[in-house]
Amino acid sequence: MYVVHSTIVVPDEWMEDVIALYRDRSRLVDQWPGFVSFSLLRNEHRRNELTVQLTWMSKADYLNWARSEDFRRVHARERELIAAGFPAVKPLVRKYEVVAT
Repeated sequence: MYVVHSTIVVPDEWMEDVIALYRDRSRLVDQWPGFVSFSLLRNEHRRNELTVQLTWMSKADYLNWARSEDFRRVHARERELIAAGFPAVKPLVRKYEVVAT
């Protein structure tokens, strides 16, 4: 298994918009070979920090997704928020190989 975390800090006034973006996500990723799960996590102590967690069967499955046209299409929605005034932020991305469950 392979887990990818992508974390951003969201200004308070944008929190509901960003959460809505993910609640109403396209679900294109769900159809990709090797996809296991998606979660949007809100940090319990730093309430303005959100983390997208994707779980994959393998690193290769994740890389196939990350290099795809569907990936670019999904991330185009983020650019719509930026065009509406959301501050552009670079997410902190961490990738993990699952070594025990």
